[in-house]
Amino acid sequence: MDLLTSIKVFRQVVMRGSFTKAAEDLNISTAMASKHVTNLEQQVQARLLMRTSRRLHLTEAGQLYFDESGQALDILQQASTNASAGVKQPKGILKVTAPGWMAIPQFADWLAQYHRLYPEVLVHLSLENRRVDLVTEGYDLALRVSHDPSPSLIVKPIDTIQFYLVAAPEYLQRYGRPESIADLSQHKGVMPTYTNLSQIVINADKSAPVFDIPASILTSDTLMNYRLALAGMGIAYLPEPILLEDLAAGRLERVLSHEHYTPVTLYAAYINRQFLSAKVRTFIDFLAEKIQHERVKYPQA
Repeated sequence: MDLLTSIKVFRQVVMRGSFTKAAEDLNISTAMASKHVTNLEQQVQARLLMRTSRRLHLTEAGQLYFDESGQALDILQQASTNASAGVKQPKGILKVTAPGWMAIPQFADWLAQYHRLYPEVLVHLSLENRRVDLVTEGYDLALRVSHDPSPSLIVKPIDTIQFYLVAAPEYLQRYGRPESIADLSQHKGVMPTYTNLSQIVINADKSAPVFDIPASILTSDTLMNYRLALAGMGIAYLPEPILLEDLAAGRLERVLSHEHYTPVTLYAAYINRQFLSAKVRTFIDFLAEKIQHERVKYPQA
């Protein structure tokens, strides 16, 4: 029998002074009420009630258990209230992991707007390119760019991200501009360690030639690769959102701009749909709405 239910039945019997009245209150039979009290006594290994034909008396152990179980039930009720409040009202710490390149002004503005709307939510944001284990590391939500999201997660597509090959004008003047994918093998690459460029799909043709750019440097950080490309260290493959100003100002130029690289989907990924908290739900909905209505149109330089 359920111990918590037995505790509640025991307390109702004591407060009503009768098994019959307690059973009526709880919509159970008198025999079942008696079984619950007996079950509780067996669990605690002590007599809690002295039963006579006319009255019920709490034993010394019963009085102590009655007093302390009431406090325990109050704590459990408060815990339940607090937990359910997080499902209904956005509040508490929201742990989010996202790609490093999302450290851009527009995303920062959106976070500030979300905070103004939901001040009781504390966003704990980690920007990193590695694949985080949401369960093991205690994250509520991951923003992930992927062609193949993990089947173990619940995912909601919220945007598509275009990536481009780019280089600084100084680099292109020094080493020339590649005219084909095969020409890339004669160039220097600012290469990421967090993705495999050979998996890039070109013109929706998976049989097309793969990227083969000899690395001049390897890094695990998208924004560092961006800075290295600006510094003329080589050709980099970078997400469109961080390139807006530099493409428009001519500080970076697209390489092989006639090629079309299949966009990658940005997903919001989380673990459990059934008990999705209000903080996770509102953050996903807010971000999706912002992307839909305020997404910047990037130049096709």
